[in-house]
Amino acid sequence: MTALSGAAGPTPAVLVRTFTQRFSCTRRGARLARQLALVELHDWGIPESTALAADAGLLVAELASNAVTHGRVPGRDFELRMVLLEGVLRLEVSDARRDRRPEVRPHAYGADSGYGLRIVDAVAGAWGVSDRLIGKTVWAELGVG
Repeated sequence: MTALSGAAGPTPAVLVRTFTQRFSCTRRGARLARQLALVELHDWGIPESTALAADAGLLVAELASNAVTHGRVPGRDFELRMVLLEGVLRLEVSDARRDRRPEVRPHAYGADSGYGLRIVDAVAGAWGVSDRLIGKTVWAELGVG
C-alpha cells in the first residue's frame, strides 16, 4: 500500500529548530553552554520559568560538566547541539575522548561528586552514548508538550 491509499505507519518526527555551538573545554565553557542553551530555548518560545527549560538547563549543565571533566583533550573544544522535534527536545554534548564512556555506577553515600549521570538518568526520558569519527556524543531527550 502507498501512503495515498490510507496506510497507517509511523510518522517521522518533524524538525522544528536546531542549535549547535562549540565551547572551550573548561568550566567556564560548561557554564556558558548552559546559559546559551537557556537563551536559545527562550528564543524558541520555551521560557526559563518552565519545567522543560529547567530540566534542559540541568541536563546541559551535567553533560557539559562531564565533557569538561572526563572528555577533555588539550586543544579540543566540546560541542553542544540542541534539536527540537515535534514532541521531543534532544540535547547532545560531544567531546574528543571516545575511550572514556559514561555509565551510571554505584555511588558512595555523601560523596561530593559522581551524581551527574544519576541526575541525567532521573531527569531525561532517554539518554545514551554514540561514537563519532573523533570522540563521542552523549545525548539526552526530554518530552515536549
